[in-house]
Amino acid sequence: MNLASLVHRMAETSPDSPAVSDGERQVHSFASLSAAVSGLAGSLRGALGLQPGDRVALAMSNSPAFFETAFAAWHAGLCVVPINPRLHRKDFAYIFGNSGARLAFYSADLAGTLAGLEAEVAGLEQLIEAGGADYGALLQGAPAPLAEVAPEDPCWIFYTSGTTGRPKGATLTLRNLGFMIQGYYADIDRVELGDTMLHAASLSHGSGLYALPHIAQGGHQVVCRGSFDTAEICRLIAAYPQVSFFAAPTMLTRLVRHVAESGADTANLRTVVYGGGPMYVADLERALEVLGPKLAQLYGQGEAPMTITILPKAWHGRARQRGLLGTCGFARTLVDVRVVDEQGQEVPRGGIGEIVTRSDCVMAGYWNMPEATAATLRDGWLHSGDLGSLDADGFLTLKDRSKDLIISGGSNIYPREVEEVLLQHPGVAEAAVVSRPHADLIEEVVAFVVPRAGGNLAAEELDGFCLENLARYKRPRDYRVVEELPKNNYGKVLKTALRELLAGGAERKP
Repeated sequence: MNLASLVHRMAETSPDSPAVSDGERQVHSFASLSAAVSGLAGSLRGALGLQPGDRVALAMSNSPAFFETAFAAWHAGLCVVPINPRLHRKDFAYIFGNSGARLAFYSADLAGTLAGLEAEVAGLEQLIEAGGADYGALLQGAPAPLAEVAPEDPCWIFYTSGTTGRPKGATLTLRNLGFMIQGYYADIDRVELGDTMLHAASLSHGSGLYALPHIAQGGHQVVCRGSFDTAEICRLIAAYPQVSFFAAPTMLTRLVRHVAESGADTANLRTVVYGGGPMYVADLERALEVLGPKLAQLYGQGEAPMTITILPKAWHGRARQRGLLGTCGFARTLVDVRVVDEQGQEVPRGGIGEIVTRSDCVMAGYWNMPEATAATLRDGWLHSGDLGSLDADGFLTLKDRSKDLIISGGSNIYPREVEEVLLQHPGVAEAAVVSRPHADLIEEVVAFVVPRAGGNLAAEELDGFCLENLARYKRPRDYRVVEELPKNNYGKVLKTALRELLAGGAERKP
């Protein structure tokens, strides 16, 4: 077994089919991608001296080279470590060191950030610019035999965002990624030869993982460069057939707004898989109106990649009718999901607790972090750190991360519930709710809101709206109107940054 065989098989059966494009420019057919992968794999094992099981870091912005380097590493029996390209130099150094990467490929835009790290990080032997002259020579290496890989061998180490401390490397094995690939076909979509997978989100995260089920069936990988550009995405949707892509909810909301305002043609759009954060009901209703029944929601984590629950395309209409759009669906095929209390006991249906899951998609553990692994993997179950509830029919509703729960005056307040109400206000484009310390209540609710274009929001108006739609104790005690919410590279709102803003005594903007 070897993930690189997905490319080589397609090169045998459909050599001239497009494999990878940079926007509207084709870079590889499956035949040329297979040749590049084989040559680079030979250089990795030969000239560069890497051995099976060694780690290769991919510090890269989205580019066709991501596919060349990842599949070459797998061909050679190595483990890839994709890294968010927007991280700080110190984060890159930590991940290189923690993963024990011997080699890192990087994109040209990160040259200044990474310069000299091979001299600072123990074990890191070389940094190679993907696309540079040395890289071109490596692509011409003598092909190496396809390495034998066992199901439990590490293939992909995904480092968490590290918002609460040092990033942890979720170690994904060949079995994990194989299960994820098959789960895509079982629960999300079929893929046909020539279908398009558009990479508008970072390849270092979910979008890169979802390249795998598409490549396995001869899908065409089309790479978007730079930041999330809704105009570019719409142009590429119009240019290619049967387009699917993965997006964080904030990305999907921006795209829907652009399509509604511009009238862009999305007839070629097949599927948008969204996940990685809360998709509010008001935004989801609008997305269905503008794009039609093309949305599939997933709930997953880097520790169980893309594979815990699913609300499929066909279920969005039914969920709308049954008032279930606020859920994230039901357990994926061959995946167990439970909600448990602090003692690990399953709570009654409708009760709130921590979401736990088990399946062949759950990581092997955190790389070089046995204590963190033991705390997260218990009795065969992955403890997600997310709070949620299962209804009588098995639909999961996410509440919040356990660390985001607000306890005010002895009562539990779930920020998402408050955010859902704020987003029903016609003048609110985005909202995020956090807590701050309070002398009597322990914590109190603070809301950050982004107004719609040309809008003007007053704290008194928002407070009145919340009182009409929320229990009084749940309403925010302070409203901050801001131009934008801080987000990470995957579109998740950084609530840690909002708490830091509060701790810094930022001026209130009513």
